[in-house]
Amino acid sequence: LTYVVLSKRKLIQLVAEKHVDGWDDPRMPTLAGARRRGYTPEGFRLFAERIGVSKADSWIDYSVLEDCMREHLNDAAERRIAVLDPLKLVIDNYPGGQQEDCFAPNHPQKPELGKRALPLTRELWIEREDFSETPPKGYFRLFPGNKVRLRYGYVVECTGCDKDAGGNITAVHCNYLPETRSGTPGAESVKVKGNIHWLSAQHAVPAEVRLYDRLFRAAHPGGGDRDFLLDLNPESRRIVSARVEGGLKDSAPGRCFQFERHGYFVADLADFRADAPVFNRAVTLRDSWGK
Repeated sequence: LTYVVLSKRKLIQLVAEKHVDGWDDPRMPTLAGARRRGYTPEGFRLFAERIGVSKADSWIDYSVLEDCMREHLNDAAERRIAVLDPLKLVIDNYPGGQQEDCFAPNHPQKPELGKRALPLTRELWIEREDFSETPPKGYFRLFPGNKVRLRYGYVVECTGCDKDAGGNITAVHCNYLPETRSGTPGAESVKVKGNIHWLSAQHAVPAEVRLYDRLFRAAHPGGGDRDFLLDLNPESRRIVSARVEGGLKDSAPGRCFQFERHGYFVADLADFRADAPVFNRAVTLRDSWGK
């Protein structure tokens, strides 16, 4: 594990040369860094039980630790919606001043936790990757003429998009089918293959989301006589300006959530504020390191 092979001298070097922000940087192989990233005591206990005890030195793949965190967080974390790369979706035939609530479960395996309201309005945020003008084969999300379901809401049909002077897509347009609201008798009257998440542009709040990945690109950083700093992963932290559910601005620092489709995230222990929410990605929904 990268978490246990770095010497104290190397840790000090990482901090001193500003490759990380400090001992509690979520990329650091320290307990303070792991806690700030959203790793849980329960996940570490499960990891210890899974690898067992041995007198011989051995290498444990990092994905084993990540799987233990996923297993615990999948059970413990309530679900929320975040749009990490926002693109405006305009429902042209939805009344401009109208608003209605769609209802999403707080945890699909724990009905006792109830549901929360997601306000649906004429203008929404969707993920930029959920629209394509020229879709590849097997693409089932939004493209001109195609229908998808807004998760917990209606089926919509894409009619086109707006572009700026540089040809960049600034908004997508669609029409909704009023008889297809989720949970009503007509919900399945129109069959679609795509299902996308969304947030009301009027009610979603901006948030800084820090996407953490492994600190090193190599399983054994600094193998042989190689400088271990050459193995640093330049994508170990990416910061994006996202939109999240309005209720997330009232989260307690350190509280974990699953952002649907994106992974498990924690309200940052140091930087989170109600007027400027900050979330750290603890782990993705599945292991994508090999890809």
